[in-house]
Amino acid sequence: MNRPSYRVTELLGDGIGAELSEAVHRLAEALPIHLEFVPVDLRVESRRARGMAIYDEAVEKILDTGVALKHPTATTEESPNAVLRRRLDLSVIHRPVYTIPGVPTNFRRELDLDIVRIATGGTYDDPGRMIGDDGAVSLRIVERRPVREAARYAFNLARKTSKRVTSSSKYTIQKATDGLFESVAREVAGQFPEVPHNVELFDALLGKVIMAPEKFQIVLVLNEYGDFLSDMACGLAGSLGIGASANLAFDASAVVRVALFDAAHGTAPDIAGKRLANPTAIFLAFSMLLYQLGEIALGQAVKNSTLDLLREGTRTPDLGGRESTGSFTEAVAAEVARRLAEKAPAAG
Repeated sequence: MNRPSYRVTELLGDGIGAELSEAVHRLAEALPIHLEFVPVDLRVESRRARGMAIYDEAVEKILDTGVALKHPTATTEESPNAVLRRRLDLSVIHRPVYTIPGVPTNFRRELDLDIVRIATGGTYDDPGRMIGDDGAVSLRIVERRPVREAARYAFNLARKTSKRVTSSSKYTIQKATDGLFESVAREVAGQFPEVPHNVELFDALLGKVIMAPEKFQIVLVLNEYGDFLSDMACGLAGSLGIGASANLAFDASAVVRVALFDAAHGTAPDIAGKRLANPTAIFLAFSMLLYQLGEIALGQAVKNSTLDLLREGTRTPDLGGRESTGSFTEAVAAEVARRLAEKAPAAG
């Protein structure tokens, strides 16, 4: 029987990037699909040698495949993440944050949160300007299109996963900007009557997530709020860098046309080449990519196998374990293959 086949742009990175790429390729071999990885070299040396032409190549290939997996890159003369976000019009970030076994944390509650953040506008698009010597001002920009895109993505995610959506802002104070955000969120919510939706003031939300995290599942927020909430949630989970995220661009109908997935951590040059890199985050990014391809069962198998092995004590040294990058990868690949074999229909 022919296996489903997909093409994925792979953006090669610095530091531990080569080891993470090797780990992903090994894990992909355990899946009952064929993945053709289309490489683009975004290492510092390549960027310095080719300049902006390397981004032209990256954008062309990503637009062709529709999905990309990005390994960590060093920010030197420019930020590759910022360049790609601008060139691809990546207007929404989806950042899942959940309790990861083996990661030390002072937070004793179970966390499972999907943060859907509008990645443009707010005050981040305007560095501001001085007014005389004693004052400064910046514009805060909220646009209907990216809010609608983020909202449709959040509610579609809720529909697929049987979750509820909370939109959060300071609409009582920022009546124009945050008011527009909540108005668009309500409009989109009306198109998904089966999805529960509620509204929370953002400052109250921060406290409530700490006191009762189980009440929140998918949170839709504007740019700055998403930045703050993501870091707070990752801090509660015990690590700013072990998670993964999706960066999304949409067509005129607010349907995802490009999705770029990456790990939250950096290049870790101090352990590069030592086989100590923890591939958990890139495996979680890879699982999100599989979801986007429509391979839901495979995405679940990769995510759950990775987390369950961590829970059982199969860990790399950064989490107190003894596994190398390679041995942890082999353990995850074997567990994924075992779970998929158990679910496969019997022959005949």
